[in-house]
Order: sequence, then structure tokens, then C-alpha cells
Amino acid sequence: MSQPIRVFLADDHAVVREGLVALIETEEDMEVVGAAENGEEAVRRVLHYQPDVTLLDLHMPRKGGLEAIVDIKEALPDARILVLTSFGDDENVFTAIKSGALGYLLKDTPPHELIRAIRNVHEGKSALHPDIALKVIRELNRPEEKPLTEDPLTEREVDVLKQVARGLSNEEIAEILVVSERTVRTHVSNILGKLHLANRTQAALYALREGITSLDSPE
Repeated sequence: MSQPIRVFLADDHAVVREGLVALIETEEDMEVVGAAENGEEAVRRVLHYQPDVTLLDLHMPRKGGLEAIVDIKEALPDARILVLTSFGDDENVFTAIKSGALGYLLKDTPPHELIRAIRNVHEGKSALHPDIALKVIRELNRPEEKPLTEDPLTEREVDVLKQVARGLSNEEIAEILVVSERTVRTHVSNILGKLHLANRTQAALYALREGITSLDSPE
């Protein structure tokens, strides 16, 4: 049997934390490894436990969730963060995604969809509440005022970008392209730099918008 998905929870409401623990612990392939009631504590404990998935509220005392995402991603670039919040305004949504969150759910999300989202984020895939997905689609369709880059991607970088858009990890991409994981990391870093993007989610959205790949592309 494979190792359970190690989940960390950060929310300033004890009732919410306890409810999430009860829900997640019903799943045989998941376990809660820790929890925090404020942003500072969340960052400190996530760096200690290094969970597979961090479930994070945005509005917490001492350090907000958006700041916590930035701090966590700076220390753990591969950290997989799923936002679970009551706030779906554009500023929070796009700041969270640009800062490195792979998923963004609202607290009215049904329990079975939250569980599925945790699994998706663990696999490196995006997980978006339907209302949030609409905002992302609108952002995708918004015309760019200027080109993102004057430095074109190489053929190999395009290959890597296509796999990033599929939600694959560096390790999985390395296996498919028969290169080292370190080489993939370098390509991803170059892609983000050339396109002036903050994270893999933005890179995936760019690939979809520019027609480099599509949602129904064969694997």
C-alpha cells in the first residue's frame, strides 16, 4: 500500500479545523500531520512537517494566507498548496495563484469535491471551485497589452511546457523526456523567466491561451 497523502491544515477557526480533520481522517489514503491557527504558525509548521498538501485559509491573524503562501513557496518551491477560503474576489484569487497556489476552493465546496481536490493537488494538478474557474477563464480570454517575451522558447522548452500544462511533476516530465530532473527544473525556470510568469499554474494557463496545448490533448 502506498504512503498516505500527508495533509496540513491552516485555519483560524477551531470548528473548521476540527471538521476538516474529521473529514480527511475518514479517507484511508490521507492523514493530517499538523494544523495551525494563524499564518506565522502555518509557515513555521509547514516548513517543519513538509506535508504533501497544505490546506490554507487566506484570512488569518498574525500573517495572512497570501503572505504565508509566498513564504512557504520561497522556502519550499515544490510545496503544493490548496486554498480553502470564503473569499473569491479577483484580487485574492489571482494573487494566490500567482504566488504559487495550485488550487483555490470556496468553503461551500462539497466534502467529496474537497477530497478530490486534495488528491489532484497532491498529483500536481490544479483544483478550482467552479466560480473561480470562471474567473480564470475570463482572465485567459483577456487580451494581452504586449507580448510576454521577446525571447522565444526553445523546442525543448515547449516540450516541457506542454507537460507542465498537463499537471505533471518535474520527476514525471524527466521520465517522459528521458532527461534528468535537474534539467527539467532548469527548463521550467527558464520558461517562467522568459514568459515573466510566477509559477507553473500561470505557465499552464499561458500554454492553453497560446494554443501550445489544449485541455483535450492526448497524453
